[in-house]
Amino acid sequence: MTVRTLKLVAVSAGLSSPSSTRLLADRLLQATRYKLAEQEYAVDVEVVELRDLAVDIANNFVTGFPSERLQDTIDRVTGADGVIAVTPVFTASYSGLFKSFFDLIDPAALTRTPVLLGATGGTARHSLVLDHALRPLFAYLRALVSPTAVYAASEDWGSGGDEYTEGLPARITRAGEEFAALVAAGSGRAEEDEEIVPFEKQLADLRLD
Repeated sequence: MTVRTLKLVAVSAGLSSPSSTRLLADRLLQATRYKLAEQEYAVDVEVVELRDLAVDIANNFVTGFPSERLQDTIDRVTGADGVIAVTPVFTASYSGLFKSFFDLIDPAALTRTPVLLGATGGTARHSLVLDHALRPLFAYLRALVSPTAVYAASEDWGSGGDEYTEGLPARITRAGEEFAALVAAGSGRAEEDEEIVPFEKQLADLRLD
């Protein structure tokens, strides 16, 4: 059986260049791609920098219409086999830019799409943002949220952890492995769904005597 190419899109809401948010998105993308490659999947990856779309996103709220570039980005995110969503933490929650982008996505467009969550901040005290803000957001969007989300505080970069706590590299690897499993499983479901005859077509094919 021919395995189709899997499409992974990472959405980074970092504001600076370079940013730790983009770095975390890249690391999560790399870990996932590596695990899928081990399973002999072909993988196509892309990173979306929301800071490049900030004006387009604001204009969409004012006019009610997305620019061609913004609509193309939304289509690529909603059409992906897996989405990695990473935001910096501002005032103990996701950034306004991050929330604004996902507010523009139809609530059903990410249904059953595997999503891996990540966040960055200056202190570990903000790590609960993953469960208190990000998971509810993507539950509302009906996505399949990967079990392990990754929060990276400033002190986590370059830290290998200790005997009681996993370091950032280990958490990224574990998150990538779990997310890769979800993406691979979702790919199998998509192929099965393509073989299912829609109910409306079954009715149309019925011949009543």
